Amino acid sequence: MADAERYWFGYTLAGDRRYAEVDFSMVVAADQSADQVIDSYRTAIAESDAHIRAANRLEVRTAHPVNDEPRTLRWVLAHLTSETVRHAGHADILRELIDGVTGR
Repeated sequence: MADAERYWFGYTLAGDRRYAEVDFSMVVAADQSADQVIDSYRTAIAESDAHIRAANRLEVRTAHPVNDEPRTLRWVLAHLTSETVRHAGHADILRELIDGVTGR
């Protein structure tokens, strides 16, 4: 999700070419601890927040198009929110398989 934050807010919205080719494989390097992964995500979120503040309004168009069409910050926010929720749901399924606790 850190890479998704950087791609959608850093590259797509703000135009930062450093994040044009992020790795969406979701594979975490074996030498990275959970704390490092969480810290990276928190840093990416802070960077995204700065891009959102810089845009200053929801109707701002993205620096790079999505499917050949410029989108708005509003669209990027909705898209990344749905991606985050989807992946959180996947993680919850895995947790349920491990501990057997469900929300019923």
